[in-house]
Amino acid sequence: MTINSLLSQITLGEDSTRQFKVDIKNAESLASEMAAFSNTCGGSIFIGVADDGSIPGLSQKDVTRINQLISNAASQGVRSPLTVETKNVAVEDGRVVIALTVSRGIDKPYFDKNGVIWLKAGSDKRRVNSKEELRRLFQMSDQFHADELPTKAGIDKLDKLRFRDFLRDVHKQEYPDSQEELTKLLQNLNLATDDGMLNLAGVLMFAERPEWIKPQFVVKAIRYPGNEIHATDYMDTEDFDGPLPKIFADSMAFVMRNLHKIQAGRGVNAPGTAEISENVFEELLVNALAHRDYLVSAPIRLFIFDNRIEIISPGHLPNNLTVEKIRAGNSNIRNPILVSYVAKGLLPYHGLGSGIKRALAKWSNIDFADDHDGCLFTTTVHRQPLEELMLAGAPIKTPVKASGKRRESVGKASGKILAAIRDKSTITIPELAKLIGITERSVQRNIQKLQSDGLLQRIGGRKEGYWKIIE
Repeated sequence: MTINSLLSQITLGEDSTRQFKVDIKNAESLASEMAAFSNTCGGSIFIGVADDGSIPGLSQKDVTRINQLISNAASQGVRSPLTVETKNVAVEDGRVVIALTVSRGIDKPYFDKNGVIWLKAGSDKRRVNSKEELRRLFQMSDQFHADELPTKAGIDKLDKLRFRDFLRDVHKQEYPDSQEELTKLLQNLNLATDDGMLNLAGVLMFAERPEWIKPQFVVKAIRYPGNEIHATDYMDTEDFDGPLPKIFADSMAFVMRNLHKIQAGRGVNAPGTAEISENVFEELLVNALAHRDYLVSAPIRLFIFDNRIEIISPGHLPNNLTVEKIRAGNSNIRNPILVSYVAKGLLPYHGLGSGIKRALAKWSNIDFADDHDGCLFTTTVHRQPLEELMLAGAPIKTPVKASGKRRESVGKASGKILAAIRDKSTITIPELAKLIGITERSVQRNIQKLQSDGLLQRIGGRKEGYWKIIE
């Protein structure tokens, strides 16, 4: 480090990666500072620099004493011991500044001599004082994962039909005959704990009503008019719950029904092509559901504005990942059990680390923001202005507005459902939702209305049955 690079660092002031110390006399205090840096993102301590950025520097005698103190603090004052780097930078009048660099730790969490775990909080440090923070530190060091957390749900909360279909389709085996066999199978599949309770992955993928067990892990979607968040005014809103495959399908339907449709030479009654490829949101929503931080008790938020679509996931990028690295296709598995089941076909999956790159290949105008302080990761898909779409010369279909109320599509949707059933009597509710552009819940409501009106009848079961239209 040269004097110029030192001055440029000091000019920036103190923050979560830089700290100034006029002198160091207490090894325990220094050890806690180094532990805090290691448990967070690493950083530098400039010794011989005052809080206001002035540089009194250190004498040669001070330099010898402080370097010995640094060595003792790193090797004896922190568990596990740290490897740090020091550089002496000459300043005016023969004085010296020690630049002490502490790397991001690879064996987190680090404790001080008294067993306290410290984290950086801006330019200061603070103690870890919650189980959630402690779990996150173990998660960062790959010693613990949120999706293996035990829940209070027994195997009686399992959606038997969903799990039966999964076993048959993926593992080519039948649903176990006894509770004992079922419990053992769930444990072998990493979906249940040793004491026979569903873990978080088991709940999110296969519980009958996951929102009753973990109500915070849902998607909250809102279509706002204009480009700003409104307190009361919205055009469309819905909360999506259930197992992750259902949340994904419902969220996709919400996005697609709120996009402009380009006719591009098709008839006026044709559905048109979405302004942004469906594949873009498929990749981004799978990424949000599979890689969000499930140690943060908060929903994924899906906001649609006139000029952009935002997907806001709880949890910043893990470990050493950066926005630049994920754009290049790098990845870090935060929830390995969930990702393994996504790869088995429960959600659209095209390979680890490829989702962001595939989305960017389809639509390059996407920004990513990694907010460590707010513990959020935001994906922003920028839309073309409606005026530009219209200038392209193709007719545009815009979503129906229902300002201040949730949009329902009962009459028109019922007609589309009947038309689809005429074409394919075995069509499923997820297929209907995707075809029509509404949620599965809306499809179910419309079907119930058609059945109560005596217009539609279900013949047979969910897997082998079919729909019969009563003329």
